[in-house]
Amino acid sequence: MSTEARLPDARASIRRFLEMKRQGRPIVAMTAYDVLFARLLEEAGVDLILVGDSLGKVVLGYDSTIPVTLDEMIHHARAVKRGAPDTVVVLDMPFMSYQASVEDAVRNAGRALKEAGVEAVKLEGGHERTCEAIRTLVSVGIPVMGHIGLTPQSAHALGGYRVQGGADGEADRIRAGAHALQDAGAFSMVLDLLPAPLSKEISGSLTVPTVGIGSGPGCDGQVLVLYDALGLNPGFKSKVRKRFANLHDSALEGVRTYAREVREGAYPDPDPSSEGS
Repeated sequence: MSTEARLPDARASIRRFLEMKRQGRPIVAMTAYDVLFARLLEEAGVDLILVGDSLGKVVLGYDSTIPVTLDEMIHHARAVKRGAPDTVVVLDMPFMSYQASVEDAVRNAGRALKEAGVEAVKLEGGHERTCEAIRTLVSVGIPVMGHIGLTPQSAHALGGYRVQGGADGEADRIRAGAHALQDAGAFSMVLDLLPAPLSKEISGSLTVPTVGIGSGPGCDGQVLVLYDALGLNPGFKSKVRKRFANLHDSALEGVRTYAREVREGAYPDPDPSSEGS
């Protein structure tokens, strides 16, 4: 467990992230979708756990994040919170859980906090409709993290999964969106797949912290998808997101060894009483 005292109260924790930005202390964030990995992240001292709608692809086997439901997000976030009770957990609001109306946003984000026990929710996009929802959520006491750049729920409209901010007008739109999110009351925001100079510029212009993913070192913190970072997804390849372990190969070898020993009669031990002796 991290030696730093944790602040389970959502408002206190949010103030802690603001203070970390002011002090130049990087925020460490990672995704998790179950109790065991959540427990591991808390023990490692991660500052923030994001229950991302990426669970649709890496856990549920969907082709994109679009099919993920709010019930699925709450189900997984509840497990994560049980595993990491002393870490700030943010639930990614899935597609069409907040876009249709502010009333939907309040109702569904309220469910997320009430049923999953998370401290905050995350909404994608920096346009006025999202900002209106954020203002209302914050006004009723629901902390919100923003998300700009590559927004996976809008990937089709953005031309697919590519670096954002390079085409004419994109950088200006993203800058404006970042400041709009801050003005709406977002306590932080994810900068997703932006050019490093742009993300550094945006981070320096904001008072709230930014958390980058594939956006260079100039953000106030970093977030990675856990399964990618630990090498559990062998098909994942990225020039900007590092793999920190290779658990896929270790797990594969372990299962193959188990299968071989069962087939050869080497497992289980013929004398069960010897187990654990």
